[in-house]
Amino acid sequence: MSQTNTLLDEVVQWNQETCRQQLKAVLPKLTISSPSEGWDDHIRVLKIITDLFLPHIALLDLENECFSKILPKAVTMFDSIMKELSIQVGSSSSQNTEVCSSLRNILMSLMQIIDAMSACVRHVCTYDEVPDVMSIRTLLSCILKVLRDTFQHCKESEAVYCGHLSVVADLLQSLFKEACALHKALLELLDGLSLDSSSSEEVASDIVVVIHNLLDICSVISNLDMALHANTWKFLIRQSLKYQLLVEEHLHHGDISASLCDNLLASLHNAADLAEQIKHAATQCAEHKLFLKTAKLCRFFANTLVHYVKEFNAFLTRSCGRFHQLYLQIISKFPPSLCAPVLPPSLSEELNAAAVVPMDALLLQLLPLRPFAEVVLQEDPRDLQHELPQCLLLVNVLDLLASQPEEVLQLWHSGSQTHVCRLPLYQAVFCSFQRCYAERKLPVLLPGVMTKGQAQGRVSLHCHVCVHLCASVAVLSPLYLPVLERCLVEATLQADTHTALICGVLLLRCHTVMEFLARFPSSEAENLPIWRHVLLRALSTDARQRVEADVVALAQKALTECDNTCFRNVQVQTHHVLRITLQLLLSITAVLVKNVDVPVIIHVCVDLNLKIDIENRVEIVFLVFSRSYRHVYFSARLQSEIFPKLSSLFGALLAQSSSWLLHQHALEAFAHFAEVTNHEEVISYSLCVEETKSKVVNFLSKVRKVYSQYFGQYVFYLKVFLPPFITQPQAKRARQESAADEEYSRGMRAAETALRTLHALATGKTGTQEPPPPPPSWLASRIQVLHVLLNDLSSATSTNSPT
Repeated sequence: MSQTNTLLDEVVQWNQETCRQQLKAVLPKLTISSPSEGWDDHIRVLKIITDLFLPHIALLDLENECFSKILPKAVTMFDSIMKELSIQVGSSSSQNTEVCSSLRNILMSLMQIIDAMSACVRHVCTYDEVPDVMSIRTLLSCILKVLRDTFQHCKESEAVYCGHLSVVADLLQSLFKEACALHKALLELLDGLSLDSSSSEEVASDIVVVIHNLLDICSVISNLDMALHANTWKFLIRQSLKYQLLVEEHLHHGDISASLCDNLLASLHNAADLAEQIKHAATQCAEHKLFLKTAKLCRFFANTLVHYVKEFNAFLTRSCGRFHQLYLQIISKFPPSLCAPVLPPSLSEELNAAAVVPMDALLLQLLPLRPFAEVVLQEDPRDLQHELPQCLLLVNVLDLLASQPEEVLQLWHSGSQTHVCRLPLYQAVFCSFQRCYAERKLPVLLPGVMTKGQAQGRVSLHCHVCVHLCASVAVLSPLYLPVLERCLVEATLQADTHTALICGVLLLRCHTVMEFLARFPSSEAENLPIWRHVLLRALSTDARQRVEADVVALAQKALTECDNTCFRNVQVQTHHVLRITLQLLLSITAVLVKNVDVPVIIHVCVDLNLKIDIENRVEIVFLVFSRSYRHVYFSARLQSEIFPKLSSLFGALLAQSSSWLLHQHALEAFAHFAEVTNHEEVISYSLCVEETKSKVVNFLSKVRKVYSQYFGQYVFYLKVFLPPFITQPQAKRARQESAADEEYSRGMRAAETALRTLHALATGKTGTQEPPPPPPSWLASRIQVLHVLLNDLSSATSTNSPT
């Protein structure tokens, strides 16, 4: 080592000409190092070579005579210094002056190595000719390794130095600046290289290694310096495109695209956090500037990703799942997503332009990729937390497909049942829309369609999906209409009403109404599941009347068949399916009571209610059914047959005591019936039991009575279901006649009805085929009493009538 030091002492005295003359003799001696040499000796040798001998080495000789011999040793020395630095920090106290001085000396040694490498880069840039990659390959790999380790050390400095950080903070800052300067110089050197498609595989491999190392550095500096991070990414993408033909088959496209996605999400998250701080901060100047920088970085990563996917989409098929997740994650951070943060409008618009707008451009690049279509249209989506973003994604696909070639349309519209199941796009839209339960319930609002550059207000998700589906169907190729029709019919027949309504509209857009009627006749019972979802008032008058007539006819036929067959008391009590069917029959009868023959109603519905003991939900349907009679007028011929049974129906419902809720609902139904009916004799017959009459009178008089015996069983009903049902009884409608006239009129109608009923029973004209029962023995004496009452009434009327 003493001989080396003697040589170094001598060399430093030489001038440039002597160094040039002695280059071949001295340089090999300087590049041979001994294991016993310390850092200072190594750094001294490195410094002398780069300062005194490097300027005299020809470009073609740099790699073999200099860089390959000294730089790997410099990297090894750099690593050993880093290890020693960690040991020193971990075994000392911040109060130890000697150790603190040692730490500073170690950091200065690192800076000297970086400075020597910077000198190498500066020297290479002085040549008139453009350097070949092979002549600087060791320089590139060694500098990239040192830069990565330096940036990593600076990034972890707070955790590494702990209490020593204040002692070395200035040197760490200088170390970072030196590394940034070396980094910039290296990128400028690389940017000046020029390769063509005829370059060797070895050269292409070196460029790929450089790009991958820069990607590694990007992951380290992401939280250190925004400008450094963005500039490194710009250079990385630029180099990838510059040498695309050389490197595209060798690049780790998945890693590069995944890193772009991660950086985009990270910058978006940081910008959203800053926006939250601005919203609550008293002073916003500094935070707002940082927000704008972060939003700009977010926009850069979004646009860079779009550009990269456009250029290398053939190599990104394995990344389609990541792109799908990225789209969903970004959309979920903005309204109308339920988990989106509430940000000031101006800041939200800035972020929307930075992150959301580029997603449409990204989606356009991804549409031709089969793996992307497969992951978007999969039958069993794995991410159930992003249902609204998934629905909006599919709607955007609908919009973008209008300008796509035939092979892309087939990919998205046809579906597939191969090893990777792919739903047709329309079916996927309907399935996704069904799963947006909360968003439809609220509902969330989205911008309306654009007209003359202006969004037409805000619309519900239902309206948004419907409008875009209609626009898509309007330009759909006839080739895919059968697939569309199959999706529409399947979605119409499923249980979700919102989805079925949308499909009912689209089915009519696919055909004229009359074509639709011809294909799915409303007169056939098997087509009722389709027509039940069609909004009839949206049809033309002729079509609506035809459909209504067909549906009413089918309903009456079903009621008649029930009367002639299976609906008997014991069967309804025994079979649950018959009870459910009875509920449906009563529901439709309540709606169509004016259109269905009255005898059918009586025999199927009223008689069954009087004779069987059924569960509560059926009784509720009967209540709705009984209320529907209030607007029906029965002819005199039918009154004797209907009124006793209808009165018994109300009496039974009012007298039931199994449920406080049902009893309250029965009182309300009876009050509505009594308010508007023209057949008031039904009211008096229904209240023949004194206890029932008292309850009704109290209800109509707004007298509250607590039925404590029912509270324990139905406390849940009271809290949840009762409020919508209970309303204050409305006042009786004003009549033109006086109160006295009204009383006389009511009494006469009741008397006439009672006498007609007795006459029908006595003569056997009850409307049934059974023989009339024999009159009871007391009937004759009671009729004589009625004669006396009628004579007295006639005399009183003659005496008191006005002249």
